[in-house]
Amino acid sequence: MKKKLNDSPFMRWTALVLVASAMFFAYMFVDVLSPLQTMLETQVGWSADTYGTFASSEYFLNVFVFFLIFAGIILDKMGVRFTAILSGAVMVLGGGIKLYAISPLFAEGNALYDFLNSFWPSFPATAKLASAGFAIFGCGVEMAGITVSKAIVKWFTGKEMALAMGLEMAIARLGVAAVFRLSPYLANLGTPDVVRPVAVVCGLLCVGLISFIVYSFMDKELDKQLGEAANGEPEEPFKISDLGILFTSKTFLIVASLCVLYYSAIFPFQKFATSMLENRLDMATEDASALFSWFPVGAMVLTPLLGWFLDNKGKGATMLIVGALLMSACHLIFAIYPLDSNSEAVAYAAIIVLGISFSLVPAALWPSVPKLVENRYLGSAYSVIFWIQNIGLWAFPIIIGKALVWANPGVEAGGEYDYKVPMLIFASLGIFAFLLGLWLKAEDKKKGYGLEEANIKK
Repeated sequence: MKKKLNDSPFMRWTALVLVASAMFFAYMFVDVLSPLQTMLETQVGWSADTYGTFASSEYFLNVFVFFLIFAGIILDKMGVRFTAILSGAVMVLGGGIKLYAISPLFAEGNALYDFLNSFWPSFPATAKLASAGFAIFGCGVEMAGITVSKAIVKWFTGKEMALAMGLEMAIARLGVAAVFRLSPYLANLGTPDVVRPVAVVCGLLCVGLISFIVYSFMDKELDKQLGEAANGEPEEPFKISDLGILFTSKTFLIVASLCVLYYSAIFPFQKFATSMLENRLDMATEDASALFSWFPVGAMVLTPLLGWFLDNKGKGATMLIVGALLMSACHLIFAIYPLDSNSEAVAYAAIIVLGISFSLVPAALWPSVPKLVENRYLGSAYSVIFWIQNIGLWAFPIIIGKALVWANPGVEAGGEYDYKVPMLIFASLGIFAFLLGLWLKAEDKKKGYGLEEANIKK
């Protein structure tokens, strides 16, 4: 029997590097402004709740226009390579709009600026257009996320699937670590400017699109070898009615709910982490951002190892439970521990443990989905989970921004905030995720989904 392309370790790992590098640049763009919240307040005039609303806009179209549901259908109908290139192009478009919105080119006298400034005066025109661009980018990055997940399943089923997913997540998170270091450096290179890092990372999004294009040639060759149609359609076409199967599956909904609770305590926290550390430890922006950069580094190192463990030993449901507990503990430390300028060691420890948590949960969560659903609607299953996840990722930056304003009456833009209330909100999400993890483990024991079993059958 002739060996297929994915039977070659070199070719399947090359495919992984291509799709993971695109996600690396995408994750850089997601958080390019996260270390610069204070600079946005002073330079652009965005308040804490304005920043929170902007941060949530990444997920607006995915949640309220159900774009992720459509993305899943597109993925199942059109295949991995079409959807990958489409997602890359959408990310570049949205990134360009966001860049234009915060640039000096978008100012009073510009017709679009004046129109956007004519309503909702508490939300600046720059924030309105930047939010629109971020929402378009959000469609692209979330579409890319489900596409890459299905691509890995396609290339690594029966092989090192959890390890591959773990490495992809590790590479993507390296993008977060890189941008938390790079963004403040670029912003303060010469005259302080928030536009400079956004422009650089927009250029990198274009490189990511090229990576997806190169991957598509490999994917096309694999499809030929697998005997699939040129457009990559599954043997049994997707039907809208399949969504009903997903929404009526108790175990699938438990996983989706656990996902939204956990990620709502991580990604929105990333948006505010630098500002929180600045205020809690009395640190400069560059130092606070550098401290937080250790969070994705810890996750990056451990996630592939945990993926290997899942492939060979299992214990996926247990990992979810432990990860949720660790995450809650870290947020409680930032909420109630008496941190000050002499508490950097405690802060470093909490950030690293949070990174360990962020290794445990995703490494176990995403490889569990193929065990719960049939392959013919796997793309739609990932899209539904991402959609439910996006509800939390849209809502909680707004909630945290408003909680900051509520808990800090009278604080001027760029002033010192008390982050106790927001951190308690994040900790409570982890506790609920822990309870769902216990429920999931009980369901797995009862129905035998194999969540605690190794992925590689010996």
